[in-house]
Amino acid sequence: MNRASLINSNRKYWLIAGLVLLVAVGLLIWINQSRAAGSTTYQTSVAALGTLTADVGATGTIRAAHSAVLVWNTTGRVGTVNANIGTKVRTDQVMAALATDSVPNGILLAKANLISARLDLDNLLNSNNTIAVAMQNLGNAKQAVKDAQDAYDYLTTLRYSVELAKDLADQADVAINQVNRLEFFYKYFKYFHRPDGSNDKDRMIIQLTTARQNVTDLAIRYNWFTSKPSPIEVEKYLAALNLAKAKQADAQRELDRVKKGNNADDITAAKAKVAAAQATFNQSLVIAPFNGTVTQALPQVGDRVSSGQTAFRVDDLSQLMVDLEISEVDINTVALGQPVTISLDAIPNKIYKGVVSKVNQSALAGQSGVNFTVSVTLTDPDKLVKPGMTAAVTITTKQVANALLVPNRAVRTLGDQHVVYVLKDKQPVPVNIRLGAAANANSQVVGGDLKVGDLIILNPPNAAGTQSLSPTLTPTK
Repeated sequence: MNRASLINSNRKYWLIAGLVLLVAVGLLIWINQSRAAGSTTYQTSVAALGTLTADVGATGTIRAAHSAVLVWNTTGRVGTVNANIGTKVRTDQVMAALATDSVPNGILLAKANLISARLDLDNLLNSNNTIAVAMQNLGNAKQAVKDAQDAYDYLTTLRYSVELAKDLADQADVAINQVNRLEFFYKYFKYFHRPDGSNDKDRMIIQLTTARQNVTDLAIRYNWFTSKPSPIEVEKYLAALNLAKAKQADAQRELDRVKKGNNADDITAAKAKVAAAQATFNQSLVIAPFNGTVTQALPQVGDRVSSGQTAFRVDDLSQLMVDLEISEVDINTVALGQPVTISLDAIPNKIYKGVVSKVNQSALAGQSGVNFTVSVTLTDPDKLVKPGMTAAVTITTKQVANALLVPNRAVRTLGDQHVVYVLKDKQPVPVNIRLGAAANANSQVVGGDLKVGDLIILNPPNAAGTQSLSPTLTPTK
């Protein structure tokens, strides 16, 4: 064999050997892949009916539905304290009061005005008493007119007669003689030398003083009877008479008015006076604004306080709430009346229930994004729950009972169709589904070929063209 033939023979040998080796390697790879495929372990879940529950979680702080910090509205000294921490108070209950002798004069005056205003209002509301008072006022006014008329007539009529003047003159002469006689006895018997306090001297001084006063009175009477009134004096008495007549007319009109019934405007005005006086007087008091429990109490009897100083804090512990900040992504799933569960760091191993009671419609923009405030009311609080405790709240936004459920992790998209892979004869088979409501872990199947009892593959193969879904599916509207 020549050299060229030998070379050609070697080339054919190596070519055949290469082809055999390539076939062997391919066969080995195919066998290994077949074994690997046959040994794949799938995680499965049985398709079953259940309740789909969607929820939203947030944290907040327990607070009372009604809470108020009460302060003093004026200065003074604390006189009485009627409430302490833990005391249950009622609306309008006086919790503390300043001593009357320590409050400003305006408040003391308001107390007097309050008593008067209440009496006036009571008189208005009590029609029989009002009429009786009006009749009495009219009678007094008529008597005042009569008295003023008599005084005016007495002033303007002739004051004396000749006989009266002579009689007064005679009485004056007798009185003067009596004074002279007593003065003579006082000097002659030297009463002025007798010690002060002796009975004789005191009697003589009394007689002399009485006699002198009698002379003075008779002189005044004589001068009045014999003189004429001045024009100013006449005008004064006439003005008094006219004023008395005007008051009588007012009293008559008032009687006529009350006989027709109470005027609504008068009653409104009387009530306003009572309210104004009460409001001023209440500045010396601390009054409960609603039914609640005292959670802070500072005043002690004898303390000096000033306006604006804190006195008490009152909380309505019968209704406790939690305020939450819910993201704009979840707010449209939250609605009034939705049930909630509440856990507290301070009370482990116990779950409380509640309900959504308020959903704000305006957002709060902050560093953590756009949030909406949602208020939750506890429906089963106990004495362990206190304002200020941290609460973790879960709001159940949707519940669908008797729904065919699939885990979200098992759902894939194939083109524009949702599918899940079902294990049949140990092989994954895609099944078309139509989704309804979705929650964090599961979604509702409302159509398609999936049946109760099918084994849903949770880790399906990544076939060409399939895509996995987000862990949370958007609910179908």
